[in-house]
Parts: sequence; C-alpha cells; structure tokens
Amino acid sequence: MHKRITKFEFKAGLPVEFEIIPLEKLYSNHAEMLITPHRTGFYHILWFQQGTSVHWVDFEPIQIQRDTLLFLNKDRVHRYDVHANAEGYAILFTDNFFNKNLKYLHGNILFNDLMKVVMIHLDDSKPFSELITLMQWELTHPKDGGQPDILHNLLHNFLLYAEREYRQQDFTELKKNADLDYLLLFREMLEKHYQSEKQVQFYARELLVTEKRLNTATAKTVGKTPKEMIDDRVMLEAKRLLAHTQDTIKEIGYTLGYDEPTNFIKYFKKHAAQTPVEFREQFLMA
Repeated sequence: MHKRITKFEFKAGLPVEFEIIPLEKLYSNHAEMLITPHRTGFYHILWFQQGTSVHWVDFEPIQIQRDTLLFLNKDRVHRYDVHANAEGYAILFTDNFFNKNLKYLHGNILFNDLMKVVMIHLDDSKPFSELITLMQWELTHPKDGGQPDILHNLLHNFLLYAEREYRQQDFTELKKNADLDYLLLFREMLEKHYQSEKQVQFYARELLVTEKRLNTATAKTVGKTPKEMIDDRVMLEAKRLLAHTQDTIKEIGYTLGYDEPTNFIKYFKKHAAQTPVEFREQFLMA
C-alpha cells in the first residue's frame, strides 16, 4: 500500500498526444509501475493479441484471453497482471488529441463506463491490424499539418469497427436522447465536484434543470437517482483510498469533504454495511 494513488499524465514532448506501445515494451520498461494500482489522465485501448492475464479495474478482475480489446476511460484506477505473458498493443490518447470531436468520445459506448468496463473478443482482427499498421506508419513521419487529422481519423475508424463488434455482443445500449445528454453532463460535473458537493440541488442548478428533470434523466438511462450516483462516486473513491493508500480514516474523510471523521464513518457504514477500518482490513486480507 502506498501513501497515495499515483496518477500519470501523458508523456510530454510528443508531436501529438497519441501513442502506440507494444505491451511487451510496456512490461519490460515499466513493470513495477504497471502492476501497482494507478490512474492516468488519458484513455487506454489495450489489445491483448496473445497470452492470458487478469487486468484489475478498480475492484473488478477482468479475465483477458487472446485477441481481446479492453477500453479504459481516463482516471480509472487499474493495474496490470504481475504474471501476464501478454503480447499486443496499448493505444494511448488524450482529450486534447480528440478535441475536435469530444462529444463523440465522451458519449462513446466503448468508454462510457456507466454500465461496465468494455471488453471485446475479436473473431476477425484484420481491420484492427491494418489500422494499427497505418497508425504506426504515420507516427514514423515528422509531424506536419495533416498528421493530427490523419491519426485522429484512423483512431476514429478503429473505434467505429470496435463499436460494430461490441453491438454484436449482449449489452444494453443507452438510447441517445435528451435524457442521455443530461446524464453525461451530470456525470462530467459530478467528477469535478463530488468531493465538495453532494446535494442534487447543486448539480441541477448548475445544469439549469429542475431536480425532478435530472432525476427523470438518470432513472430512465441507468435506473438510479442522482443521489445514488453521487453516493456511488463518493464510495468508489473512499474504497480506492482505503485499499490503495496509507491515508488515515480522518485524512480520507477530509479528502472527501467530511470535516468530522465520525460523519464519514457513519456515511461509509450506511452504504457499505461495514466501517472504513473493516473494509480496509478485509481488502488487505484478500
């Protein structure tokens, strides 16, 4: 357990905020970092072409088989398998790289982790291999005015192919309408303010809607109230800090906006049916 959860930002100095790295190279150069719980300020597409492993995303073990694509939103806490023998690629990119089409990216079914982490098994990997090759070829050229758009378009096509594959699996796609738009705006705002603002009224006011309208939007899309979504986000962060840091209960409570440790303990116990100390001990013993 570490004093804090390390967050990595995108590598500085690259011509564009986009990179393709072989998984074998990642493991050989950064193994210790990879197998430690961490978060990143950028998106991951992990293509496990060969080998098997378990990839932990927050507290969920994702069983990886050959020819598996895994899509990880930015700021997720995850870690690689210490025993992995994986071969494949990591495609890494930022919001800045996708800045001309952020609405598509933020509403994309592959990175929209409102429901679950997206994993796709590929029956036919040919189009993905060809796009990877084209992206790698483009990255070997000096940056010019067309390179960012070329890479963006190639990645966009990669995502479109992946969406097609994913839609053939058994999953629930959120209907694109005003309710989904409000939900995505609420989630984006929640990510920024959950530590300091835990009342639905604040988010409804900022979104210029009534609490009833916001409640309708979240209930119809994900079957939860806005308050339940706020509590889920606070509890996820509380569990992350308890499991992966050495912060005291008081420090964790303060980080999450509780000036009094007793209030945080009561809140945590109400939603987890155990105290923060009991959760931490249980996690460490697992």
